[in-house]
Amino acid sequence: MKPTLLDELRKGDRLALSRLLTQVERDTPSGRAALEELFPATGHAHKIGITGPPGSGKSTLVNALVYALRSLENDPKVAVVAVDPTSPFSGGAILGDRVRMLESQSDPKVFIRSMASRGALGGLAERTAAVTQVFDAAGYDFVIIETVGAGQSEVDIVRLAHTTIVVDIPGTGDDIQSIKAGILEIADILVVNKSDHPGADATLRNLSTMVAMGQRRQYSATKHGPSLSTPKAETEAEPAWYVPVLKTIAAEKTGIERLADAILRHGAYLRESGMWEQKEAAALRETIIKMLASTLLKNWRARIPDEELEAILAKVSARNISPQEAVERLLAL
Repeated sequence: MKPTLLDELRKGDRLALSRLLTQVERDTPSGRAALEELFPATGHAHKIGITGPPGSGKSTLVNALVYALRSLENDPKVAVVAVDPTSPFSGGAILGDRVRMLESQSDPKVFIRSMASRGALGGLAERTAAVTQVFDAAGYDFVIIETVGAGQSEVDIVRLAHTTIVVDIPGTGDDIQSIKAGILEIADILVVNKSDHPGADATLRNLSTMVAMGQRRQYSATKHGPSLSTPKAETEAEPAWYVPVLKTIAAEKTGIERLADAILRHGAYLRESGMWEQKEAAALRETIIKMLASTLLKNWRARIPDEELEAILAKVSARNISPQEAVERLLAL
């Protein structure tokens, strides 16, 4: 890579940034070399994950949040990584988030990158973490990551983002689904979007109650082992983050300033408590494990003859051997 690439990115060369993102997303040799060069300059951007069920208005919320963050006094740069689902038939993706975020695209300090999930589970694309690293090294202060929004399996965002926002909407029964999804463990901030719809207050009360119950259980299980009746001031040695439940109407930008303020407060909490470094370390650990698994699989596949693989798969299809035995035979090759 050119030794001036990082300088060009920090100067706001959007064309260079776009080309580099393409190389990184395609996992080309030049893209990998760029990540090697840029990695020492990462670790500064506040990564914000936004997830929730389809139809909850995540893209509209992201667009409004970009506007609010850009209005801050320090004039921050904001990047958006929007992951869209890939068709299992054509392999393509609509990548419609650009259409929903037209208002933000005209801002020279905002960069929106759509990514196809390409069948990856967990709500993110395989190269999402790498793309966020590029934005981080390019001097973007906030990187907003919008997940696919396909359901309750979207947990990868928790491992990547510093602040995870879970978006719900009234009148769908999703507050009950949230209990199944372990939403209290996922969310740093809960948002009831489209709060002008009927049932918004009931949804807010339900989620607030769930948050209170979850935090009391968490508090009672701290390393000091206090009871629920023990005063907080007498037992809590470390600062705690209490998940706020906020109402928004993203289409009207109502409640977005409060959401932006909660994000800033959570970022400050992470830094003051030392959890920022812990989250960074956990995200890098997860990235290394995924890269290792992917590399091992590619190396293994490269040395297995196609005819050997097909022969074993045919035996499984004929029910002559089990899938477990097939795996053992393939690993033994």
